[in-house]
Amino acid sequence: MTDAAGPVEPAHASLQRKPNGMLKFLRDLLIIFVAALLVSFLVKTFLIRSFYIPSGSMMNTLMVNDRVVVNELTPKITPLHRGDVIVFKDPGGWLANESPTTEQSTNPLMAGFKQALSSVGLASQDGNNHLIKRVIGLPGDKIECCNSLGQLSVNGVPLDEPYINVPAGKPSDAYEYSVTVPKNKLWVLGDNRYFSEDSAAHNAAGDPVVFVPEDDVVGRAFVLSWPISRWTTLSDYPDVFKGTSK
Repeated sequence: MTDAAGPVEPAHASLQRKPNGMLKFLRDLLIIFVAALLVSFLVKTFLIRSFYIPSGSMMNTLMVNDRVVVNELTPKITPLHRGDVIVFKDPGGWLANESPTTEQSTNPLMAGFKQALSSVGLASQDGNNHLIKRVIGLPGDKIECCNSLGQLSVNGVPLDEPYINVPAGKPSDAYEYSVTVPKNKLWVLGDNRYFSEDSAAHNAAGDPVVFVPEDDVVGRAFVLSWPISRWTTLSDYPDVFKGTSK
């Protein structure tokens, strides 16, 4: 049938297209879903992860149960720097003395929200399997503590460290030491110097593992993401370590 405007389409033709349109919609939805899963997997595996802080060893920079976002490209692609706050796997017996707390949530809605964030790498329940400290010494660095002013030094340069938490009138660390960081290792300290099971504490105890292997580093913490009221980026304080490069 035709009219002045051209052929008249049978009334049932539009009804025949609907199933095809629905199939196309479902196909596009599936593609989007698979792409989202792939992106979230890549982000979680290669780019960023989130960790909660299980102990007070980094106070007051980081408090117990804070959350940090970690850049996993460091040190795989970008190098570590003195002053970086890093998350690393237990290099050997360190967690036994770290006195971690366990994050708990009795709110099912919050638990579901955290699980959803975990699926894309923005929340994690594995904080107790890792430690977080600040890099003070890179391979080849000579670390000494403390001078007559109570300062820690790196390669002979005394550090004025605004991030540390020490008792009033006390030196920058609870221990005295003079060490050279071996190849592919790191000397790490907690900002809460007198309450941190770090390289200095294990060195003083005569433990076999004092330095952290670079291969054990998960990544560099660059954002304090929770609680929102304390959201901030985490600095590596380049001015503090100025002049320490060998």
